[in-house]
Amino acid sequence: MTSSTDDPLVTTDWLAARLDDPKVKVIDASFKLPGVLPLPVDDYRSAHLPGAVFFDVDHIADPNDPRPHMFPGAEQFARNVAALGISSVDTVVAYDSGGWVAAPRAWWMFLAFGHPKVKVLDGGLKKWLREGRPTHSGEVVPKPGKFQARLDPGYVRSQQQLAGNLATHAEQVVDARPRPRFEGTAAEPRPGLRPGHIPGSRNVPYAELFDANTGAMKSLDDLRQAFKGAGVDLAKPIVTTCGSGVSALVVTLALYRLGVRGSALYDGSWSEWGLPDGPPVATGAA
Repeated sequence: MTSSTDDPLVTTDWLAARLDDPKVKVIDASFKLPGVLPLPVDDYRSAHLPGAVFFDVDHIADPNDPRPHMFPGAEQFARNVAALGISSVDTVVAYDSGGWVAAPRAWWMFLAFGHPKVKVLDGGLKKWLREGRPTHSGEVVPKPGKFQARLDPGYVRSQQQLAGNLATHAEQVVDARPRPRFEGTAAEPRPGLRPGHIPGSRNVPYAELFDANTGAMKSLDDLRQAFKGAGVDLAKPIVTTCGSGVSALVVTLALYRLGVRGSALYDGSWSEWGLPDGPPVATGAA
């Protein structure tokens, strides 16, 4: 079970009471698939939580890696985050549009780079707006912060590690993509990728972990049932994966809420594994 201090989620009430706290920094980490308009940064400029800065998942990434938004080096992460006005002493609260796609990605990056004081706003902008809370428009220009980062490599996995896992089955692989994409019956949004999933992986679609109406994450019992129904053993090591290493972290967040620690992200995810010359793929149900 997750104690309240250890819960990665915070409520809209909690955040509303702390918007004036200079040590609480709010980031909008909304993300959309390539080609979907308006761009998340334009949505941010139209309406964001008071004082929030935009955390660009595609920009806070390794610029020299052809794969989408791969983890940057620690030096770059520290530089990008400090430019957002965030310092190592601050508590960071990440939110997204309320579709739960990318706030958990930002949360996991902060944890991976050694910053434990990071939370996710339950329900995101969607819940905030439903409750009639205020938003601002335009850009926030913060005073640069002082941030130190050091990557713990245990938070991420490479294709090589996942390929090795095909033989050892040392880690369970949980895929967050919608069922038709996992089973290989629907095309990937990124062109040129093979359909299907990593052999032996389980499917827990990220969209099934939150309430589509309120935007809030489901209860601990519902989350537990989602993993159990997919054949995932919460007592054994887990790696999460998805299309490009973003929505997988919704699954990671749910696992974290259930007390699971030490899980990892396959950062390359299907945008790497699904390439034409990639490792073996499986299709159909898990």
